[in-house]
Amino acid sequence: MQSIKKNHLILSLKRFFTESDHILWTIIIIISVFALLLLKSVSRATNTDYFETQLIAVLLGLVGAFFFTVIDYKTISNYWVLIAVFSVFFLIYTMLFGVNISGSGGVNATAWINIAGRTFQSSELVKILFIITYAKHLDILKNSGKLNQVLSVISLGIHAFIPFFLCHEQGDDGAGFVFFAIFIFMSIVAGVHLRYFAILFGAILVVFPFIWKFVLSEYQILRFTSVYNLDDPTIAMNEGYQQYQGRISIGSGGFFGYGYFQGPRVETNAVTFQHSDFIFSVAGEEFGFIGCSFLILLLFVLMIRLVQIASKARDDMGKYICIGFFGLVAFQTVTNIGMCLAILPVMGVTLPFFSAGGSSAACLYFGIGLIQNVYMRRNDHGEVRLNARDKVRLRYDKLKEHNL
Repeated sequence: MQSIKKNHLILSLKRFFTESDHILWTIIIIISVFALLLLKSVSRATNTDYFETQLIAVLLGLVGAFFFTVIDYKTISNYWVLIAVFSVFFLIYTMLFGVNISGSGGVNATAWINIAGRTFQSSELVKILFIITYAKHLDILKNSGKLNQVLSVISLGIHAFIPFFLCHEQGDDGAGFVFFAIFIFMSIVAGVHLRYFAILFGAILVVFPFIWKFVLSEYQILRFTSVYNLDDPTIAMNEGYQQYQGRISIGSGGFFGYGYFQGPRVETNAVTFQHSDFIFSVAGEEFGFIGCSFLILLLFVLMIRLVQIASKARDDMGKYICIGFFGLVAFQTVTNIGMCLAILPVMGVTLPFFSAGGSSAACLYFGIGLIQNVYMRRNDHGEVRLNARDKVRLRYDKLKEHNL
């Protein structure tokens, strides 16, 4: 039996390396190398080696990505209720017993837990799990012909609202908006009627004054108002400081940048949190317009590839999974770069694969593993396909029959 398990692992590894999408892996590896280079430069400004932490996270993410390809995504999705319950429990546990981080300006979030002496942001893993559970939910409703019934749409809204609300209660509204974006992208692709989205956004507009007055914290309101008033010296040196400094760093790089390891503002840590939310400013200062354009191009090519894999999926659920991950990457990319360029307010949303953060990097790789799962099974159109363990057992039984 040990031999069977060993052969099963070998066959799974072989399939992982031979049948997964090499184009997608090439894009991800280039992105990761670029990200590691940026973080190595940032590390000279602090006592933290962001390069080493990110490299470890990437390696762990690769291992996790492999395990996300071993079992058919349809089989994984059969446990969607258990996955959803675990996700809710994980977020609630983090909210009650997690690590609290308080900062200047009123920031107060409890969105991390301690694991082996390191912090882990629970919402990063739940984003990937949510893509699985929501894809399954959509698939069930679509196959039963109930997708656009009122009660079905309400159930989908509740499904998405729960992680959004729990992230808000953690003090991490940025993560909550990522769940909302995934929900919108997947629902549209599944075929939910546009009238429901019109009703949703209409309702948001109606209650927005209430949200502004009674839900948003003072520091969140200041983020909205300051981003469009950075020319005011008082705002630029207070609530708008981070975006003001980030904009200076990006502009200072000019067309070609100061050069790698040559950015003076990077070295002095002029932009707070330049290793995470404002990693784009590092690319702008050291690699200039060319570097920023290359970074955006890489993420754009990644998104294009995700859509291409979605179009090749063997079923609707595979397509929903790909579009869910596309929504995650697209929303975080636009939001993060927008706030670095002082076009959008600061929301605490990281730049996918680039920002420092072990939990974010590892879980994004888990998401890539899930996409590879869809790609590797794109040709399994309903026929019975033996998994690696079944193949090994058949070979074992055949050898036994012949007394070999």
